[in-house]
Amino acid sequence: MTHSRTSRRGRNLPLHLVLVLVGAVMAVPLLYAALSGFKTTDELSRNPVGLPESWVTSNYTQILGSGDFWRLIGNSTLIAVGTTVLVVAVSALSAFSFARFAFRGREVLFTLFTMGLMFPFAVAALPLFLLLRSLDLLDNPLGVILPQAAFGLPMTIIILRGFFRQIPGELEEAATLDGCSSFGFFWRVLLPMARPALGTVSVLAVVTSWNNFFLPLLVFTDSQWWTLPIGVQQFQGQYSAEYAKVFAYLVLAMVPALAFYSVAERQLVGGLTAGATKG
Repeated sequence: MTHSRTSRRGRNLPLHLVLVLVGAVMAVPLLYAALSGFKTTDELSRNPVGLPESWVTSNYTQILGSGDFWRLIGNSTLIAVGTTVLVVAVSALSAFSFARFAFRGREVLFTLFTMGLMFPFAVAALPLFLLLRSLDLLDNPLGVILPQAAFGLPMTIIILRGFFRQIPGELEEAATLDGCSSFGFFWRVLLPMARPALGTVSVLAVVTSWNNFFLPLLVFTDSQWWTLPIGVQQFQGQYSAEYAKVFAYLVLAMVPALAFYSVAERQLVGGLTAGATKG
């Protein structure tokens, strides 16, 4: 037994080393940025890798005390929540239709949705800007929420369709015999069972929206509607010579996304593995 356990550990050692290496590659830059935010720019130039000589908290407190920073957080949150609600609601209904109904042209229509994954946003930038301007949606949160939801539909539909197709047909037949309509089955039975998959696509939608830089930059000319990625870029330009403040701003800008991911990590992993374990 001892020999078997030792040999198993030996076989797993390369995998553990790779995981440690990947973790270090991800954690070291974050730790370096966080420590650099506690230094002055002069100290950062003299001592770029060591611990701070005197921990300067003003770099962080000044940013946290700024109303502009919290407005950026609020704008990003509003757009991320709006995008997520819209894309999940529309995708769930579409995936339900593709998974549970047989109609002429279903696979062709589904293929058109999947082709959306190959459509780069940069190609649509100019026509999208002209369309949003004609609809008077520039400097309007809907001008970001609607296109983000549209670009998020293909991946979300693919994930949810695969999950919905694994629900046994006998379950739907039993619900029908009990007097449940198709929408009633979708709302009362299918959605509760699909919570892991819904959680997964919700996390993906939030993270994608939170990190989106180009679309808000295209839509918002009024700084009152800027999101956090635009705020980071503007802050870097304004304080380009004060590296310590820039590091502090970058760290604080990452905290909401890291906090959200740490809370949603289990839901994300569970949703990705649910389809493989459902029998």
